[in-house]
Amino acid sequence: MVARRARWWVAALLMAAVTGCGSGGDAPSSPGAKGVPEVMEEKDLPDLPLDRYRLDTEESRRFGKAQRLLAQRCMIRLGFTDFPADPKPPSPSTTTAGTLVISAPPTPLGAFDLDQAKRWGYGWEPRPRKSLEPTGRAMTQAEFAALYGMSGNGAIPSEGKSRERGCSDKANGQLLKGVADSRRMWTFPSGRDAALRKAVGKDQRVRRALATWSACVVDKGGKRFADPMAAYSDKGWMRGKDGNTRHTRREVATAVADVECKREQNTLGVWWAALAKRQRADIERNKGNYQAVRDDLEVLRSNVRKALG
Repeated sequence: MVARRARWWVAALLMAAVTGCGSGGDAPSSPGAKGVPEVMEEKDLPDLPLDRYRLDTEESRRFGKAQRLLAQRCMIRLGFTDFPADPKPPSPSTTTAGTLVISAPPTPLGAFDLDQAKRWGYGWEPRPRKSLEPTGRAMTQAEFAALYGMSGNGAIPSEGKSRERGCSDKANGQLLKGVADSRRMWTFPSGRDAALRKAVGKDQRVRRALATWSACVVDKGGKRFADPMAAYSDKGWMRGKDGNTRHTRREVATAVADVECKREQNTLGVWWAALAKRQRADIERNKGNYQAVRDDLEVLRSNVRKALG
């Protein structure tokens, strides 16, 4: 469940909550007469309008692969002929004091897979730590310095001193060649999305739906939560450094009630309809910026394709 659906995570936890009822007779994953899709599975959730203005999960994977490949080629040109495509940090090294693991919810409203909830609550099946680590060997200090443009001892030069760009920077530069405004490309859609999701949380229809969902969870024996994300992130689940939970009986029972209530109330369907409406209006109001973002994304995609051959 870690790192699932990149489109739901934009730089940080930009999640909000909502709920409601779908219209009968409409095929799943397509909005009904009132624009509310019936969402019974994660796959039934349609793309949102703003999804056209950022990389999807597969494109993000390809971008990362291209960046690593270009950096590796650069390192080989510098004489590091056996430099791996996916290296580990130097060891031992002060640069590896800790590893940040972000436990991304599978949907913007937290858990939605009932079978998963019955087995693992708000967590997931334990996995070996090695599966989360880079696949290549550890870098030497010299390789680390060349990759990131550090000083000879691996430290970042002090303020006022210039440093040569490392191979990682150069790889990014190649992928962004021709992009008019990379900052706008990366941050404008996510910034607008965060504001729109916050506004959706104040929508009266959404607030009523959340209240219905919350009452449903209580009726099934759970405690009262303000919204599904509050249930997903409750401190009582005691997430570890890897982001996983303890899978206690209480946690599992709460997760099951949470998912069942979202399905019964079509929580995700109403949330989608409310946010999609605001996103379409925002795109109309900011046509110039959104079109510029799409143009830059096309340049980036072209550069990625060239890098990957």
